[in-house]
Amino acid sequence: MKQILVISGKGGTGKTVITASFAVLSKNKVMADCDVDAADLHLLLHPEIKEKHNFEGGKTAVIDEEKCIGCGKCQETCRFEAIKEEKDKMIIDSLACEGCGACTLVCPEDAITLKVEEEIGHWSISETKYGPMVHAKLGIAQENSGRLVSLVRERAQDIALEKKLNYIIIDGPPGIGCPVIASLSGIDLALIVIEPTLSGMHDAKRVIKVANHFGIKTAVCINKCDLNFKNSETIEKDCLESEIPVIGKIPFDKVVSESLVNEKPIIEYKDCPVSSQIREIWNKITEILN
Repeated sequence: MKQILVISGKGGTGKTVITASFAVLSKNKVMADCDVDAADLHLLLHPEIKEKHNFEGGKTAVIDEEKCIGCGKCQETCRFEAIKEEKDKMIIDSLACEGCGACTLVCPEDAITLKVEEEIGHWSISETKYGPMVHAKLGIAQENSGRLVSLVRERAQDIALEKKLNYIIIDGPPGIGCPVIASLSGIDLALIVIEPTLSGMHDAKRVIKVANHFGIKTAVCINKCDLNFKNSETIEKDCLESEIPVIGKIPFDKVVSESLVNEKPIIEYKDCPVSSQIREIWNKITEILN
């Protein structure tokens, strides 16, 4: 079983378009949408939900005012400065609290407990015409997306093992934060999609550094490569110096937008230079992994 992650340094580079096409091209696989803050792979793969589960948030400390004697030991212990004294009472700022539980251990009156937050999102196991899919959606302005990403990946791995599938294809989140790190751990190849713009190049360098830090094998795809040939050449040069293979250069084509409007993966929508290049990229990925 091989795990392939498609990520980018910034949003809007086209990674979901490529991931959806991989879902069409690959055999014996499960798809996982780990961009839980802005999930959109379902728009192209049209999953039929078979299981839907709630996702609860982290824990927050709560003080029982009747038991609290105001000794301040919890305030001294809290390194997140989430506990303050107001009008001779100890108050916990739920937004600052990280739920570590240190305060519960030092309280001499057992006045502090950890309360599980309410539902902050959900995750689902679905069937598509291309195979099984695990996906999730985090509530607006909610945290713990890294933990939800890990949950999605775990369920996808369970399905792959149970059904003896060859691949887990992951649509990863953009950037370099906690969700990206949760997506990167233990994968076999990270395909980094870069667009030849200054912001795209800058952010791609950061995500490449993160992948290198964790020792993840990486390859690069330049999307809309003909928007700026000079920048595309710079990306290829930088990758050559870093010994990172550039396994594809996808041209800009309005037909991609048409495929999105029609809610179909480009590889299935029309035979064109974009779909041909994505086929080549997939073939190169299988060569690298095998």
